[in-house]
Amino acid sequence: MKIALLQLEILEKNKAANVAHGLQLARSAAADHDLLVLPEVWTTGYSLGHLAEEAEEPASPVIGELQRLAAEKQCAIIAGSVPMRRGGKIYNTSVAIAKDGGIVNMYDKAHLFGLFNEERFFAPGSNFQAFELDGLCCGSTICYDLRFPELYRHLALQGAQIIFCPAEWPEARGDIWRLLAQARAAENHIFVAAVNCAGSFKGAPFYGHSMVIAPSGKILAEAGMEEEIVSCTIDLADIARVRGRLNALADVRKELIQ
Repeated sequence: MKIALLQLEILEKNKAANVAHGLQLARSAAADHDLLVLPEVWTTGYSLGHLAEEAEEPASPVIGELQRLAAEKQCAIIAGSVPMRRGGKIYNTSVAIAKDGGIVNMYDKAHLFGLFNEERFFAPGSNFQAFELDGLCCGSTICYDLRFPELYRHLALQGAQIIFCPAEWPEARGDIWRLLAQARAAENHIFVAAVNCAGSFKGAPFYGHSMVIAPSGKILAEAGMEEEIVSCTIDLADIARVRGRLNALADVRKELIQ
């Protein structure tokens, strides 16, 4: 499976430019990849004060365009995350789109970043289930979720073979980004696709360093800090090979995490 991580440079307070640029890069990468992954809140950036006007609906033009692109190019898409309005609330939502253009899962960010008062802008999600994407068992998380290993373990125990983590992670905590992403992959013997953004917010640079991590914890592909499309081919058989040597999941005492 050939995966593209779209490490976009996201502009502050310029949704129109972000959407146009993100769709352009997605179209350029879709032709020769099986799966695309975009970063967190790539449409609006982290300028959250205008979400009432800028949040998407499930049938928004942005999501619709990604659905058409997936069907046209036969390329699945994890649409990073976008602010999405449903049921009178706004969630930070990651939409999974199959190769036929159908939406197969919507994951709302479960752990809101208290340091930046995300709870003022988003409602927390409650969909913690793995899902099937074109025959592949997957899990979705978003940014701060990376610090909560129980969510990854829960998804892995459901059979997730790859877990996605679109993010807007700052350079100031860059060493933690790599450490946690590798740990989540190694402790669950799964692939992790962690997709950060480029650029900055209020003068603080994002870390970039989007990466694909193998079930062994080895980094297979990694970006720098600038905008980049990272291409990586993964072999799903690596999961069985790693678990054949050591399978911590088989020894989990589930009563401790339920």
